[in-house]
Amino acid sequence: MANTLREEHAQEKEDVRSPISNIISSIAWFASDQWFMITLLLLILVASQVQVPSQQQATKETVIKYATVAVIFLINGCTVSTQILVQTLKRWYIHIFVQALCFLLTSITTFAVVQATATNQNAIDAALLNGFVLMGCLPTALSFNTNMTKKANGNAALTLTESVLGSVMAPAISTVLMTTYSSGNFWYAGILPQGSTSYGALYKKVFQQLGLTLFLPLAVGQLLQYFLPEKTRQAMTTWKGSKLASFALLALIWSAYDGAFSADSFATLDTKNIVYLVFVNIGLFLIWIACALLLSVPWLSQEDCIAVAFCVPTKTPALGIPLVTIIFEGLSSTDAAKLYIPMIVYQCIQTCLASLATIPLKRWQARTARGSSSSNETIS
Repeated sequence: MANTLREEHAQEKEDVRSPISNIISSIAWFASDQWFMITLLLLILVASQVQVPSQQQATKETVIKYATVAVIFLINGCTVSTQILVQTLKRWYIHIFVQALCFLLTSITTFAVVQATATNQNAIDAALLNGFVLMGCLPTALSFNTNMTKKANGNAALTLTESVLGSVMAPAISTVLMTTYSSGNFWYAGILPQGSTSYGALYKKVFQQLGLTLFLPLAVGQLLQYFLPEKTRQAMTTWKGSKLASFALLALIWSAYDGAFSADSFATLDTKNIVYLVFVNIGLFLIWIACALLLSVPWLSQEDCIAVAFCVPTKTPALGIPLVTIIFEGLSSTDAAKLYIPMIVYQCIQTCLASLATIPLKRWQARTARGSSSSNETIS
């Protein structure tokens, strides 16, 4: 009898602890799964309070921009199979599909949102509206999307390929799109000066950066994987070398926010503009990822759909600054700083939302894979 009472008492304690344990376990799982997003938010908080001295900002930006992207693509080169990468390059019909979504869908929807909300000249800052239009014309992210695709068990080779193709085409396509959208007789475009007619400097600067930070590290990674396959695999998996790509990406985004806070870019915006900035960015991301999935699911595999879902709504600010510098030469420093803000804020929003999106997308892929495996076993 006494033993029965003790067992019942112990069971009651276990039942009481069980919900608490479940909550703690869920929090621990979320922190472990979303450590990247949590770390990013902490870094942004730090950047808002402490910045690199203004006289060292240019040096910091150059070092971070080249070093971090180079590390990310070196890691990608070491982890993505050369054979899979070559096979992916041959899928020209997917490249056309993805790049059309990345450039045309995003720029058209952004322009439509700006036109719909730019009805009152005293409501939203003109530079912010132009910044949104510019952001919609940018190519897919250079590295972040590949990291998220891997995390969600998608086709990382496809994402990597689209990042490279988008970056190569962007100097021409983004420039044409941005000049087209800003050439209309819109009140917010009135702050933009007439751009340079020669884009040689833009192409030279962009391709110089791409060569040093994208093509060369990617090629080195592929060579290491070819000549030292076992050591490369050990470094990337056993020693967790692939995590360096995530840390490099965190440093890149922190640098953007550090520069924005150092220049007091956010201080010039009132509450109304900040609310508009955040909600429009969130809305655009959700629209883009929803369109990407809806248009991909009918004809692509789950792995390819996940890759497309992380290519279309992610944007790189790496081309934004040189584009503004060349196309709108003579733009005031104040307006130029505001023009960058939508891109900088979108970096945080796309990181957080894409990181959260890996949870359902990974489960979707795993569930489908289990279903296929069960079907094969039944047939066998």
